[in-house]
Amino acid sequence: RDGKLAKPRQLHNTHWGLVCPAETPEGQACGLVKNLSLMCYVSVGTPADPIKDFMIQRNMEVLEEYDPASSPFATKIFINGTWVGVHQDPKHLVSLVQDLRRKSIISHEVSLVRDIRDREFKIFSDAGRVMRPLFVVEQEDNPETGAAKGSLVLNKEHIRRLEADQNLNPADEEYFGWDGLQHSGVIEYLDAEEEETAMICMSPEDLEEYREAKKKPKKTEEELHQEKLERLEEATTDLNARVKTKINTDINMYTHCEIHPSMLLGICASIIPFPDHNQ
Repeated sequence: RDGKLAKPRQLHNTHWGLVCPAETPEGQACGLVKNLSLMCYVSVGTPADPIKDFMIQRNMEVLEEYDPASSPFATKIFINGTWVGVHQDPKHLVSLVQDLRRKSIISHEVSLVRDIRDREFKIFSDAGRVMRPLFVVEQEDNPETGAAKGSLVLNKEHIRRLEADQNLNPADEEYFGWDGLQHSGVIEYLDAEEEETAMICMSPEDLEEYREAKKKPKKTEEELHQEKLERLEEATTDLNARVKTKINTDINMYTHCEIHPSMLLGICASIIPFPDHNQ
């Protein structure tokens, strides 16, 4: 605390949504004492052995039997930092384990990080990781629910069940609640490491705009220039236009959506009325 270095006190980009950017003491402890953002959760740790056993059943070669010469392009699998084996079809394995987590067959606090460039699949189930919940976005058309690719998994049926909870006791069997949303794969917890591999949209409205823009044919240089001029004109009349997210159709796909942008603040910062209109 007595050091003169500024770097450890500064807010890091990876703290977004996990640490409150405003709630920190002034003076000596500034930036060193942090507060959790709303809806954050610190993992308590779950056993990793069942995950390892599951992957061995799904054709994972254990490290003792691995021959680098026979499969040089295999993806390495790490569990809590320990290299346990390799797999030939990482895409299928990642989607399989992700599906298990969304159905709550494995713990919601297990973190799955696939690094395609380095050919690594890292799984973390240890304690002490700060996590935050996000809405899940459908990656493919879902025939069961009728949800289109690129839309939220959350639908009217989930909202109806949450409304019905008002007349129920949390101990009742029909009670849906937050756990129900998790078991339905509507929301999932991501830690800072997994967030690096996710594409997160700021609001469901932005997600809808992105889907509509993606359907339209690609614009020419002239049309893009004209659109830019229109946006500049709009920014002078509509003060909110300049802070709206610019829809980028080059993005391949969003994987998650923020529950609400105000969730990046902590408890004390959240009770300030209109903090975004404050001088």
